[in-house]
Amino acid sequence: MTFGTTSSGTFYFFNKKEQSIPIVFIHGVGLTHEIWQPQLDFFKEYSTLSYDILGHGKTRLEKKEISFDDFSDQLIKLIDELKIEKIHLVGFSIGSLIARNFATKFNNRLQSLILLGSIYKRSEEQQRIVNERFNQAKKELKLSKQALTRWFTDEYLENNPNTYEKIVSILSANNMENFLKVYELFVVHKNDEDFEKIKAKTLIMTGEFDVGSTVKMSEELNKIIKDSRMKIINNGKHLCGIECADDVNLTIKDFIEKNE
Repeated sequence: MTFGTTSSGTFYFFNKKEQSIPIVFIHGVGLTHEIWQPQLDFFKEYSTLSYDILGHGKTRLEKKEISFDDFSDQLIKLIDELKIEKIHLVGFSIGSLIARNFATKFNNRLQSLILLGSIYKRSEEQQRIVNERFNQAKKELKLSKQALTRWFTDEYLENNPNTYEKIVSILSANNMENFLKVYELFVVHKNDEDFEKIKAKTLIMTGEFDVGSTVKMSEELNKIIKDSRMKIINNGKHLCGIECADDVNLTIKDFIEKNE
């Protein structure tokens, strides 16, 4: 396992294994590469790459205005610098939107695409709620711990206080100016990707009880992305990659092995 910062400022962890197409993990807004630890542990015999997206963790954000293209450009620069040709790309939440954007621009670099907790065409009520949360964050200049009740089941939080404290610690460490720039992209996202350009074999996953990235949204994405399949994670909410790690990991493993 090696870690470092690229010439363009991206902080990353790279576990390189010979003859293995790397699995690249993109985290969600307000979080860091650290949320992927259950996956990095599970896939320790595979090449894996996790990194902090722009304005998060140890990766700086210097632009005043950003777009999803900037995040795709960040990733292509990262894999180019590490001399990686093809990747299995896993994106969670806003990371899945980055992955979708990347797939429309750099399809030739994808071996497969995995979308976890991905939004698609929020209802008016869902959009109103997201807008309210964004405005609250702008007003209070801090992140609400209430998010964790949407991301995990109550039972999981009760039984895993260390995970609760770890996620709170990551959220609390955010640079709010950077966070709000990135969060706004998530809030105003218009699902305007050219889905016809997504050619890679695609796995779409969401938690059974995810209220923000719903089963219905995944079903719609499954219809619109041509070469895709769908998996609902039983008893999962938004951060099912942690709470339901075994189910998520085995599903990813099965999908990747069929698409090497």
